[in-house]
Amino acid sequence: MYSGVLPAIITPFHEDKSLDEEGLKRNVEYLSKTGISGMVPCGTTGEAATLTFEEHKRVIEIAVENSTVPVIAGTGSNNTREAVELTCHAAEAGAHAALLITPYYNKPNDRGMFEHFKTVAEKCDIPIVLYNVPKRTGIDLKPELVAKLSRIKNIVAIKEASGSLSQLSQIIEQTWGSDFSVLCGDDDLTLPAMALGAKGVISVVANVAPRKTVAMVDAMMKGDLEKARSLHYELAPLVRAMFLETNPIPVKTAHKYLGLAGGPLRLPLGEMAADKEKMLKELLVTLGERA
Repeated sequence: MYSGVLPAIITPFHEDKSLDEEGLKRNVEYLSKTGISGMVPCGTTGEAATLTFEEHKRVIEIAVENSTVPVIAGTGSNNTREAVELTCHAAEAGAHAALLITPYYNKPNDRGMFEHFKTVAEKCDIPIVLYNVPKRTGIDLKPELVAKLSRIKNIVAIKEASGSLSQLSQIIEQTWGSDFSVLCGDDDLTLPAMALGAKGVISVVANVAPRKTVAMVDAMMKGDLEKARSLHYELAPLVRAMFLETNPIPVKTAHKYLGLAGGPLRLPLGEMAADKEKMLKELLVTLGERA
């Protein structure tokens, strides 16, 4: 569960922007059959910041009920009490683990961050995956603090998305010899991150090209660098396209060309610019991507 490819899945909406439960169910069932190791609902890619508590919980329930692979539920918040509520609900719903982002906006010091994650870990009976993405949150989870948190029994892994291979390497170095897993959180760095010892990737592009992403990661796990490198460069244009605009605008736009449920984005995210959408569509056709 803490290795391989885990797509951070989108949350599909109807045209009136209400939750598309049937569409979500279909997406989950499709991805479950592509060789992925697990999936992550209610992360950044799932527009979690725009979901009500009721919707957030329902998305996790639907994912758990319809997935045949482990579900790592996004349950983070900058309010520790809310993070406890969402994480404990994920445990009750049957999620296999919870993904907790660093407390954005508040910008706590290291002591506050440690106590935040420790509190959630102690109050909720579920494995915890830390999530570091400073370009989104304005705060960085440093390797020394990750190592300290890794000694808490049910804090088992990190999604490291700082964009720094040096930082990822230091986390692996400082947790070396333990059962703690490091997962890459940047699609463009998956191959070099795995060369350093990362166990896999929590991925955006795997929503669009799951089988190719799985093949690349499998090749790295087997030590077949030539094959992994070839697939890395095959995927590279699509990875870049996923970030032509703020995630998840491109990946959600791609869903309508793949035959998957997607629907509109919720404000404050806007629809993809027409010229960029045309580029994305042409790339999907060229690569032959279709669900």
